[in-house]
Amino acid sequence: MEEPPTRTALVTGASRGLGLLVARELARRGYSLVLCARTAEDLYAARDDLTARGADVLAVPCDVRNAQEVEHLVARAIGYRGGLDVVVNVAGIIQVGPLESVTLDEFRDALDTMCLGPVQVTLAALPHLRERRSGRIINVTSIGGKVAVPHILPYSVAKFGAVGFSEGLRAELAGSGISVTTVVPGLMRTGSHVRASFAGQSTKEYGWFSAAASAPLLSMDAERAARRIVAAGLAGRAEVTLTPAAILGARLAGLMPGTTSRLLGLVRPLLPGPPADAGQAVAEPGHRAQARTESRVLRALTTMGRSAAQRFNQRRATGT
Repeated sequence: MEEPPTRTALVTGASRGLGLLVARELARRGYSLVLCARTAEDLYAARDDLTARGADVLAVPCDVRNAQEVEHLVARAIGYRGGLDVVVNVAGIIQVGPLESVTLDEFRDALDTMCLGPVQVTLAALPHLRERRSGRIINVTSIGGKVAVPHILPYSVAKFGAVGFSEGLRAELAGSGISVTTVVPGLMRTGSHVRASFAGQSTKEYGWFSAAASAPLLSMDAERAARRIVAAGLAGRAEVTLTPAAILGARLAGLMPGTTSRLLGLVRPLLPGPPADAGQAVAEPGHRAQARTESRVLRALTTMGRSAAQRFNQRRATGT
């Protein structure tokens, strides 16, 4: 009896958090995996995690901002098991802080990673997918790409671009046999606050963001989110929005953009302002801000988020 052909999925940003969980779900569904991430140490830890679960995995260190590395990644993915069926663009970064503490380079980094990154990966894979006249492209964007929330402006700018690319790509590929799914998550308990970058009054910025990203009523269980993302993408759905808050926010912004802007303007004064001393505005990773946090209340509020960070490979890299 002839064995069914191998199905292969490429997942960017797969070393930790949501990317790792999407990879786990694809492996559970029988896909061979090609994973990429910037940091080789984290990537190989993710590979070992998946291999221990019985997955067939190739790990390729790759910075999606680099066109040559992306071309090499996609070539390796196509050659791994003789074809490529699914491309999932997850790679992302986030900086939290007031506009006064954000630099132009941080806008560029966000755009290169979360907007142009998916563009480069997709354009590299498209000739192969077109030739096969089949494939699934899943672009993980954000509610931050539908509603521009204060204190994450570089992230929102990049995610707005990613939403536009994903929606336009689906129209461009209509009738080609290749589907494009735009994923619009709200807050998820991935433990990402440990790796996020915090500027301005970094400890205070870490406080509000980590609490929101850990709250059961505001954030979604990341494993459940990964299951929904993969199911929607493999079914070829146009869009899937995760969490009730994200659904409400997207609808409100679409129907009443002026009202949405005014409401967000009311939120901004409630967030930490820029530091009085500009020299204190240097951004730092969440794990450092966490180490200085002595609030028992915040530690209680972030219990679920800290647990997610441990389970989803969000531990900090050596030397950072």
